[in-house]
Amino acid sequence: MSQAVRLEDDSLWLSLYLQPKASRDQFSGRHGDEMRLAITAPPVAGQANAHLIKWLAKRCRVPKSRVSIIGGETSRHKRVRVVQPREIPAELADLLADSA
Repeated sequence: MSQAVRLEDDSLWLSLYLQPKASRDQFSGRHGDEMRLAITAPPVAGQANAHLIKWLAKRCRVPKSRVSIIGGETSRHKRVRVVQPREIPAELADLLADSA
């Protein structure tokens, strides 16, 4: 997957490079072909994954059940799918507009 962010059918697909234990949750630019995402949760016992899902669900205004980690469960490199996002965060919308 060469695009960090793409809309396909009813889903938002993200290629993320996660930075756990950050001072705050935020997208922080690109990391090669991925979006860099800093999150406050530590990479311990699935806490970072749970936090990632909750944070993305809130940002996209969907239930947590519509956010799933498709690949990279135990890695910093993650592929995430958001089904039927009601809102696309501005940082991602800008990238989608650039790639269109």
